[in-house]
Amino acid sequence: MPELARRLARIPDWVWLAAIVVVSTLVRAWLARGMTAPFVFVDELVYWELARSLADTGSYAVRGVPTSGYSLLYPALLAPVTWLTDALPTAYGLAKALNSLVMSLAAVPAWLLARRVSGRWLALLAAVLAVALPSLAYTATVVTENLFYPVALVVAWSLVRVLELPSWRRVALLAGALAAALATRSQALGFVAAVVVAPFVLALVARDRRLLRPFAPLLGAVVALSALVVGAQLARGRSLSDLLGAYSVVGEGGYDVGDVLRFWLWHVEELTLYVAVVPTIVLIVLVAIGPQLPARLREHVAATLALVATSTLVVGAFASRFASDRVQDRYLFFLAPLVLVAVLGWVAIGAPRPRVPLVVGTVVAVGLVVAFPYTRFIGEPAKSDSFGLIPLWTANENLLGGSYRLTVLVIALLLAALVAIVPARHAVAVPLVLLGLFVVLSRPVWSGPHGVLRSGEGALFQGIRGVDRDWIDERADGDVAVLWTGRADRFTVNLNEFFNRRVGPVFYTSAPTPGGFGEQPVRVDRNGIVRTADGGSVDLPYALLDGSVTPDGAALERDELGMTLWRLHGPLASLTKVGGVYPGDTWSGPVATWRRLRCTGGELRVRMHSDPTLFAGRLTHVLASVGGRPVARIAVPPEGSVALPVPLTPSNGTCTVRFTVDPTLVPADVLPDSTDRRELGVHFDEFVHEEPA
Repeated sequence: MPELARRLARIPDWVWLAAIVVVSTLVRAWLARGMTAPFVFVDELVYWELARSLADTGSYAVRGVPTSGYSLLYPALLAPVTWLTDALPTAYGLAKALNSLVMSLAAVPAWLLARRVSGRWLALLAAVLAVALPSLAYTATVVTENLFYPVALVVAWSLVRVLELPSWRRVALLAGALAAALATRSQALGFVAAVVVAPFVLALVARDRRLLRPFAPLLGAVVALSALVVGAQLARGRSLSDLLGAYSVVGEGGYDVGDVLRFWLWHVEELTLYVAVVPTIVLIVLVAIGPQLPARLREHVAATLALVATSTLVVGAFASRFASDRVQDRYLFFLAPLVLVAVLGWVAIGAPRPRVPLVVGTVVAVGLVVAFPYTRFIGEPAKSDSFGLIPLWTANENLLGGSYRLTVLVIALLLAALVAIVPARHAVAVPLVLLGLFVVLSRPVWSGPHGVLRSGEGALFQGIRGVDRDWIDERADGDVAVLWTGRADRFTVNLNEFFNRRVGPVFYTSAPTPGGFGEQPVRVDRNGIVRTADGGSVDLPYALLDGSVTPDGAALERDELGMTLWRLHGPLASLTKVGGVYPGDTWSGPVATWRRLRCTGGELRVRMHSDPTLFAGRLTHVLASVGGRPVARIAVPPEGSVALPVPLTPSNGTCTVRFTVDPTLVPADVLPDSTDRRELGVHFDEFVHEEPA
């Protein structure tokens, strides 16, 4: 064993570090193969479109519309993989592999940060911790987190070096890192505040105001540059919010101070939960003994506190106005390696635990995670934005006393006890326990019932079913118009567009898809022709339509969701009209109608389903009539879907079917928690007209 230890010790650090990056990349890329489809919409679609546009035209555009203000660097990173192959499912696989490499590179700046405050083995442990976080599940998604994570850690490393010695060379390196972070995500504007705050935090931790003097030129330069940017914007007649580009709305309007402070605190609480309580306790201890710390550890603590304070404030303010249904550790998990390196620095100096700071740190850290409003934020939005909450959500049936707070309290106290009682010579057990905990918690985030794999499978199930993901590219040799009526799931638009180059542009009849960008409103004139806002027609060779629209054309292929690829015989037209179905929904009232222009007869096949919650134990009877004469009927069970064939008889070139639904129910009268006063009958999912032979 001693000989083996000596051989391992002779291996250079760069070899260990490279091995960590390579192993992490291979593991993440292998896992990401199981991710079948994107689910973070519209973010993933926007960055995919930007990358494709950059590869194809050399410019940034979404759905053919030039745009600015989104990430510059992340689409540039993805552009080569979209250029290498025409098959977008293959490009998607390459993108996930590239994400795995880029995100794994975060091990390098994490190691650089830790090497300043600890020995080689603890620094290598920091690199492992950086790639073991549950949020590395984002490698399977097409979002900026993949690039922002390592870039943000480079900013942090550059900042601690400036705090060590604010030379112009180091300041220039920090400025370059800030520019790269800003080109990756607009959130990086908040890092400027951290740069300004960090010297003051350093003086506070060291209890020495004289430490501020060397930073006067840096602070003056930041103030001068800020004034220059503000003056330039005003001179151009532009608002400061325009600096955020596509996110300029964030800088417009007002913020409620109370809401901002509440969301700020909630994000601090959830971040404390995400990093498993221990780093918060240790940071409070280190601040308490600040003057006794080695200079480099003081600098790291100051930079960490400055970045935590400003980043949680920026994200909390954003959420208070634009995402009040969620806390967003997706924008904050880059802070985890910083606080974990502080723990490693604490281990390196002998794990000091003065009694009063330790008790205060424990009370604060445990109090933060117990006070968090779990029931408010554990839900669907957590699947994309709050990975720190997914393990608790997964354990919902096994909570202690059926309570989130009680479960968190017990775990937090056990972790606090570990910090308090572990012998100093074995203090490395603390970060090792955290490493094991991150690995365990990564499983529900990745493959649990609310994890990213299940979310991707669910998105694909809702968007493309029964055909290949690039089924449209396989059949169409020209551009494919998409008409969104609001009746089908929004994923039928988003996923078909993501995996098929031919799909686009997107039109809508009543409202765009949620978060839709570059979509065009249309109306259907009395002749059935689809008209754009300027009165023009949609003249493309193909169209992708849901089951409520039948154009003048030939159906080439239909997936199991009823989405149909049509070869058009002329301008896009909607020859069918459905009445009696609630807008943006598939629920009918007591009567529904289907009408088809230019009809020569044939058969209409109608797919329907009921609702087992509303119609528990009841059959819903649907009677189809043509020309006032009953021609078909069916009983729809509470669960499962049924298909009703209806023979058609044209009258003056038009076929009309009237559906009578019985019984109907008002949810507010039947379900205790419902406020829905609509009279509901049955879901009309799809209408398929088959021409006569």
